[in-house]
Amino acid sequence: MTIMFNKPSTSPAAPRERTARVHFTDLCAGYPGRPVLHQLNAEITGLATTALVGPNGSGKSTLLGALAGVIRPTSGELLHAGDLPPAFVPQRGAVGDTLPLTVRQTVQMGRWGERGPWRRLTRRDHAAVDAALDRLGIGDLAPRQLGELSGGQRQRTLIAQGLAQESDLLLLDEPTTGLDPEARERIGALLTALVADGVTVVHATHDLGAARAADACLLLQDGRLAGQGRPDQVLTTSALARIWQTL
Repeated sequence: MTIMFNKPSTSPAAPRERTARVHFTDLCAGYPGRPVLHQLNAEITGLATTALVGPNGSGKSTLLGALAGVIRPTSGELLHAGDLPPAFVPQRGAVGDTLPLTVRQTVQMGRWGERGPWRRLTRRDHAAVDAALDRLGIGDLAPRQLGELSGGQRQRTLIAQGLAQESDLLLLDEPTTGLDPEARERIGALLTALVADGVTVVHATHDLGAARAADACLLLQDGRLAGQGRPDQVLTTSALARIWQTL
């Protein structure tokens, strides 16, 4: 099993091209006594949005965890074309409403990778937090408790935490689940804008509308890759019916 980070080219004035940001070959991963992913071969294109689609238990969250480095592959090769660690935004339910955290404190947690949880944040850290709050349009919510927020506000707070890490690879687990149509549309527009600013976005989703709006799609079934490519090529009526009829 190999995990590698390669430094990007520093050539000046080079045009932005969509090349592979992450590439994995024969990737296997899972949990003790429970393998989940089985010999996946695919790549995540840089400067694009990739949707991970599949039924519950298909391996979407496990693949995100492997890409984020929080789940260690058991075999295969995982290559990152860059030296910045990914920013991982878990499902909203992974952060309890009862935690006595403000919006600002939650976003500040995104700087812990640089500073550690017990060291005082620097001026640069505070600037990164302020920029993330402003980008998500939640600066006015900074002093409020997480438990006081709507679903859409809470999700924007978690994405701001990811942005505060200043990575060029943002991984999101079900970012629009449980949100109303307006909040889903706002999150979708934000992800599009982030890609335009040079961030590669990968998100797991059950929302076929959000998946079809992505640049690329990986379709998973029982921990195996059932399709990859443009959403209009992968998310066909026959492919979706075949996968969901097997449940």
